[in-house]
Parts: sequence; C-alpha cells; structure tokens
Amino acid sequence: MGMDPQAKQSIQSAQGLDALVYTIEGEEMDIVVTGSIAYDYLMTFPGRFAEHILPEQIHRLSVSFLVDEMRKQRGGCAANIAYNLALLGERPKLMGTVGQDFDAYRARLESHGVDTSLVRTEADLFTASFFVSTDLDGNQIANFYTGAMARARELSLHRLDHEAIDLVVISPNDPQAMVRYAAECQALGIPYVYDPSQQIVRLTGEELKMGLRGSSLLIVNEYEFEMLREKTGLTADQIRSAPSEACIVTQGSEGSRIWARGNVHHIPPALPQCVDDPTGVGDAYRAGLIKGLALKLPWSLSGRLGSIAATYALEQPGPQSHHYSPEEFVSRFRAHFGDNDAITPVLSTGVFRFQVSASEK
Repeated sequence: MGMDPQAKQSIQSAQGLDALVYTIEGEEMDIVVTGSIAYDYLMTFPGRFAEHILPEQIHRLSVSFLVDEMRKQRGGCAANIAYNLALLGERPKLMGTVGQDFDAYRARLESHGVDTSLVRTEADLFTASFFVSTDLDGNQIANFYTGAMARARELSLHRLDHEAIDLVVISPNDPQAMVRYAAECQALGIPYVYDPSQQIVRLTGEELKMGLRGSSLLIVNEYEFEMLREKTGLTADQIRSAPSEACIVTQGSEGSRIWARGNVHHIPPALPQCVDDPTGVGDAYRAGLIKGLALKLPWSLSGRLGSIAATYALEQPGPQSHHYSPEEFVSRFRAHFGDNDAITPVLSTGVFRFQVSASEK
C-alpha cells in the first residue's frame, strides 16, 4: 500500500532490548472511505431481548420493545471510520451521498479533519437513518432507512485521481454501490478494505465472492464471518486466504484475530473505563487498524491500535462523541499493552514514531 517514500526504519537498543523504530515523515496516507453516512437513533431497552423471544415461534416473530431512552447521533459506517481516522491524525476523504439535512453534519466532520469534498447532496431526499435498540447484554436490534444513500451507486472512483489513492475502504452502503466500488478498485489496481458486515444479507453469494477475491483486507465480526461462509459457500480457510494481505475477525470483549500470510495474531481487547454504547465500536476499531497500516506497523501492533480506538467509542454515547489527543491515545495504549520499552510516541503533524519491542516484530 502506498506510503510516503521518505518512510524510514532503524534499529536501536532500548534498555538492552532490540527495538524497531518506525518514523513516518511527510503527508498522510490518501484514504477514501466509502459507505453509509447517516443519523443514528439510539434506543435503550431496560431488559434482555432473549427473555422475550420464543425460539419455537421464531418463524412468526412479532415483538415490540418499550424503550426508556432515545438519542439522535451522527453516524453511518463510513462517517464513523473517517471521524476516527481524523482523530488519529489522518485526513480521510469521505465518499457518499447525503440528504438535504446534512449541512450541520458536514461542517462538524470538516471541523474535525474529515475531507467531505466527495460527499454529494441529494436535495430531494433525507440523509440515511439507522434505528437501533440495545438491551442490557449489549445485544442490538436495528433497522436502516437508506434515504439518499440509495444513490451512492451513481458515484464512481473513475472520476477521481485514482493513482493518488493509497487505500479505499468499502464499508456497508447501498449494495450496488459496494459491488461497483469493488469492481472499480480491481480494475484500477487500488488496494481496498472489504467490510460487507451489515450488508451481507443484501449481497448475493457471487457478489460477496467477487468483493473478497480482489480485496487487500477483509474485516467482519464473528457472526458476520459465519454469515459470509454460509452465503458464499466458501470454507473458513478459503475466506481467510481470499484477501491478499489479511483477514480480520473482531470478537467483541474477547478482542480480535488477524490471519495474515500464514500467521494468526490474537489481539487482546482494551478494557474500558466504563461502558456506554457499543454502536460504532467496530468502526473505531477499523480506523485504528488502518492507522497501523498507514504507519506500516506489525499486525500485532496495528490490531492493538484498533482495540484502543474501539474502547474510546465504547465509553461514550454514540459513535462520534469521543475525543482524545494523540498523547492521550498513546498513554492509554501504553497503560494497556506495554511499558516505556514497548511504545514511545512522538505524535505531531506529519511525524509519527512508534518504538516496538523485539517481541512485537
């Protein structure tokens, strides 16, 4: 994946331990994030869904849950990923379609460092909306109204300076838009992250296999991985080996696993200081992992960046309510995953340095 040619690597000794120092100087990675841009209506159910669903009657399911709290938040998978990338010092380009109600949302994203120049407004429609209820166990029941997102299929990567793009993220979106972007990335030779997750149910097995075959990375959770296996007819090993770089499966409170070039990396979770809302946690994880890729860090460290980013999102209501400085982020990383010899940050504009112990190589 394209990184600044001035990236430098050097070996030095830190308190008697060999360490690899990554110093990246220059422009950020050119990342285009495609997918949903939406408003989230987040509701809390003060019980457990499982206690009100009869397994033997699942074929004629008819339930209603009285919620005691509702919040309206800015969300959407692509916008969440872009927001978290911006917190981590990137300047991602958000690509999608929105409605007449997007002006304030656009201004906020821009103020946090997200480039929205590739976001097209559909004046006759409203922005897509996500309605989700969460129970006491963190289980969720959700519905998604497409709105302006249905026109995302009209956008094209061919209209961009594709030679300047280092990475495209294909996250849940209008299904035909996802198919189009995957085909265009393959035709243009652009590396892409394939994140079908919530849209696995809407994409055909052949469409999913096409998206997998040309991808650099696949990112899904455990349940989505099994859905992908069932929908495509592929074995678990075939799915894990389909991306050219890595297959990442998130496992909630158990962390994540990364299959890359014959190796399996077990990534531990970062324990939150408190738990508020799981919405957007997976998107934050993706941003942290992609930041690791931008810095050309080892998978074991990139995954841990994802774990820390995810924890920040988990502790706040909604997917874009959290904030942190680079220093705060790295301080928390060190508290969870290593002492002074494990990671040494110098995070400022255009310069990122991570010192990794030999065991992390």
